[in-house]
Amino acid sequence: MSSPVSAPPLAPASPIEQAIGTKVILRLVIPCALYILIGAIDRTNVAFAALHMNKALGLSPTQYGIGASVLFIGYMLAKYPSVLLYEALALRRWLTLVSLAWGICSGLMACVQNEWQLYALRIAIGFAEGGLSSGLMLYLSLWAPERYRATVLAVPIASISLAQIFGAPLSGWLLDMHAPFGMESWRFMFLAEATPALFLAVFAYLWFPDTPRDAAWLNDEERAWMAANVRGAKKAAPDTGERWAVLRSPVGWTCAGIWYCILASNYGITFWLPQVVKGLGGLSATAIGLIVALPNVASGIGLILNARHSDKTGERFLHVAIPATLGGVLLLCAWLLGAGPLGLICLILGGACTGCTVAAFWAIPTRMLAPGSLAMGIVVVNMAGSLAGATVPALMGSLKQSTGSFLPPTLLLLGIAVTCGALCLVARAQMARAQNPA
Repeated sequence: MSSPVSAPPLAPASPIEQAIGTKVILRLVIPCALYILIGAIDRTNVAFAALHMNKALGLSPTQYGIGASVLFIGYMLAKYPSVLLYEALALRRWLTLVSLAWGICSGLMACVQNEWQLYALRIAIGFAEGGLSSGLMLYLSLWAPERYRATVLAVPIASISLAQIFGAPLSGWLLDMHAPFGMESWRFMFLAEATPALFLAVFAYLWFPDTPRDAAWLNDEERAWMAANVRGAKKAAPDTGERWAVLRSPVGWTCAGIWYCILASNYGITFWLPQVVKGLGGLSATAIGLIVALPNVASGIGLILNARHSDKTGERFLHVAIPATLGGVLLLCAWLLGAGPLGLICLILGGACTGCTVAAFWAIPTRMLAPGSLAMGIVVVNMAGSLAGATVPALMGSLKQSTGSFLPPTLLLLGIAVTCGALCLVARAQMARAQNPA
């Protein structure tokens, strides 16, 4: 992506900056987090449905792994068109359409009868929701001063952990229901968890301002301050060619590789953890949901703490490299220790380390990119993450089916985690060279 820009030391926050930060978090960041949360539940609840759905539809581990992964084909196909649509419609109308489309597709998951219908609907959900994270990251860049960048981005991203903290027990409870409304419980779960997205479509149209100048809750002085101090609010001239320059930058592709590794680890855990816990034996779906929630509780806490420390120190790369690598090691330790208190502790800490890297990472490309190349840069990085989702869960399913053990998939996640740490060090060196050319 474009050449990194050195970050000068930040002065203490002014009263107007503090006032704007509070307003933005309460009025925009938390509502955006709600969309990420519901989207994450609808994207990953197939992991719980699999506890009953796989038997009902006769799905093998490989077929389930493909079903979990193909969503990200739709994700990749939708990334750039969705951002173009966002730029054409602005946030309010765009988010209304996205929420409506993904809610309808998620609800239709209650109707699947075979693996091919599962694959088709998962791709459709991915396409409908594919630009959500990119669009909201781009939107929040209009409002996030550098001082609060990782923290502002951490709140919506933390909602992915919250989706598992609340969504996992909810999904387990819905699965334990006996024939609700005469339906199989896993079908009812899909229908029930898709409904909030339809309400969010209406909320999007009524709530969000498209730009800072449209926000009635900012006064004239605050709008002027944002125009002068928020990089994402500054528009590049349309003929600069910055948008496509991101495709020629080694730094940008390194960042894309890091994001691939981060999401490969996270999705590998998300889509297979319920079945790993089920293998402990004798647990109801509700109990499995509660256990699955524990690593995500730790992940959400770790994400916020890691982001705040990254903002405080101004260091980004080690705040990704160290926890990512440690998370992979702890997941292997959890497998080696097996069922029991020590294994559960390693599982919780491994989930925390793996999940806490996300916000610190996003402070890197959103700082390094010029405003004119920000949209394309976010698309490129997010497409790398979608590729991770499209490949790693399916590969884990194939490894599990061919070996009958979760050890090979766990070793795969360890290798990805170590690669993530190494790429962070490469990116830091690239950034240093760009800031201090010989």
